[in-house]
Amino acid sequence: MTQTAMLTEVTDETFDEEVLRSDVPVLVDFTASWCPPCKMVAPVLADIAAEREGTLKVVSLDVDSNPRTQAAYGVMSMPTLMVFRDGEPVRSVVGARPKARLLKDFEDVL
Repeated sequence: MTQTAMLTEVTDETFDEEVLRSDVPVLVDFTASWCPPCKMVAPVLADIAAEREGTLKVVSLDVDSNPRTQAAYGVMSMPTLMVFRDGEPVRSVVGARPKARLLKDFEDVL
């Protein structure tokens, strides 16, 4: 089992249930299979998912397979990492970054 196997994959069809209706904040990784920085950030996100299990959900959405959700949130670059709380996007960052910086970028919304 790879580290990235810990991330829940969401689709256009499951986004509402998994993200917008979640009882805990959700960090969405808008990703693509052809994106090298996406591959770099995946293990970081898997670590965060494991550490914050129960208080934060971390999910992955492949933009090529799920264009409706990508378009709905204006995602143009991958990876885009977006935190949702109570069904609303509250913070977004673009690009891979080390775990410490990622957590700092999101600390006030997680």
